[in-house]
Amino acid sequence: MPPLLRTCSLLAGFILFYIAYLLLGALVFSYIEGPVEEKLRIDLTTLKQQFLNQTCINVTQLDAFLERVLKANKYGVSVLRNASGLSNWDLASSLFFANTLVTTVGYGHTTPLSDVGKAFSIVYALVGVPLTMLVLAACVHRLMYPMTHWPLGLLQQRAGLQPRLASLLHFLMLLVLVVLCFFAVPALVFSAMEHKWSFLDAFYFCFISLCTIGLGDFVPGEQPDQKYRGLYKISVMVYLFVGLMVMFLVLRTFHKMADLYGLTAFFHLPSCDEDLAEDKEPIVGEEDTPEADEAMTRPLDPSSQVSYNTISR
Repeated sequence: MPPLLRTCSLLAGFILFYIAYLLLGALVFSYIEGPVEEKLRIDLTTLKQQFLNQTCINVTQLDAFLERVLKANKYGVSVLRNASGLSNWDLASSLFFANTLVTTVGYGHTTPLSDVGKAFSIVYALVGVPLTMLVLAACVHRLMYPMTHWPLGLLQQRAGLQPRLASLLHFLMLLVLVVLCFFAVPALVFSAMEHKWSFLDAFYFCFISLCTIGLGDFVPGEQPDQKYRGLYKISVMVYLFVGLMVMFLVLRTFHKMADLYGLTAFFHLPSCDEDLAEDKEPIVGEEDTPEADEAMTRPLDPSSQVSYNTISR
């Protein structure tokens, strides 16, 4: 097998393993937390009925009812939505929770109810968070040439720009592209799917999510009348993963531009080539060397290749 094909195959296998890890976590979370959530829903429904059957309600009874309701709402079980039949631990919702857990987005709207679920979350995240970072780094490494090195080479060779100006122009173009494709357009989609969200709310959700802040004040797919809820949740999960990968790519591109302008040396920080060695050695497999794959693995002729280390500080 040619080295390039072997590298892509290993990366694809790595991604499939990651997807299988998410599915495994979703199945375990659904198995553990589903029955506990259902019991909580039944208890809350019974409590609500008992509260409504009372002819005289005092302050103590009202406080006790509100305390139970607020505690259940903390775990994503609302007394207002019990009749809708929505579960926070079906397969799609569990997969969404597993994804937000290992990507450290963590909206906090749905949390484990049982002690077993909490213990499993610790173990699952302990393995899943580094695995997610490794998968993201491997994918970004493969994107660095078509999204960074190749455009920079074109700007220098075809447009005749100096390396510093070319790197600045490229970063601004990449930033505009990312804002449009991963913030503005998704915000339009979310504002259309979520009836209570304005465009600003949706844009705010995209920013909070892709920055892994995850405040949890806006969570997609939680409307009682949400159509195709499972597919919608999985689509949001894919958007989050690809968006995080693109954000990682933007940060690495900015780091390289900072190297070129001498900012990292000024603040005595490691350069991007020293800090992220995968630019020189791929995380998965080896770079292709045959002539047939030379265009994919060798950015440009050495005399015209973009360099971030040859500029005088």
